[in-house]
Amino acid sequence: MTGASGAQYGLRLLQCLLAAEVRVWLLLSDAAQVVIDTETECQLPDGDEAELQRFLGDRFGAREGQLQLFGRRDWFAPVASGTGAASSMVICPASGGTLSAIACGASNNLIERAADVALKERRQLILVPREAPYSEIHLENMLKLTRMGAVILPASPGFYQKPRSIEDLVDFVVARLLDQLGVKQELLPQWGE
Repeated sequence: MTGASGAQYGLRLLQCLLAAEVRVWLLLSDAAQVVIDTETECQLPDGDEAELQRFLGDRFGAREGQLQLFGRRDWFAPVASGTGAASSMVICPASGGTLSAIACGASNNLIERAADVALKERRQLILVPREAPYSEIHLENMLKLTRMGAVILPASPGFYQKPRSIEDLVDFVVARLLDQLGVKQELLPQWGE
């Protein structure tokens, strides 16, 4: 999760992945923590990664060892190397700055490095930009990343399911992410069901 607005998407995705018994390695930028505290009722503890991991694990019902949080400079995290990279990576929400850094191969922090590894290893990389409007720079970076094999899935909820709440709008985007990941979801019926 990066510092773009839309922390609700990332937290709901985390909750759904844990409920589906998926093992999650969470990379949380400093700006993402500020956005979570600002936009949601989830007030993160001021502490180290271990305390934050316990808090999020307890809040979302993670099994022992199911959720592991890594700091922005944890260069020994499995995701920092192609030999330990996950099969899929989602950056939700993805800031414009993160899109730019990944598109250029900057790798200045663990989120950027993990995305770089996902691209070089031809693993699934899904980016969820939450900007409006998009500038030409954003669009160029999204096109560049798409050409590299990433999936751009903007946080743009649909309305054909007749949402009644903000949670329904969030679930629409999260359901699309879970579908991309091949994780069974019941947040939104498949088209035509």
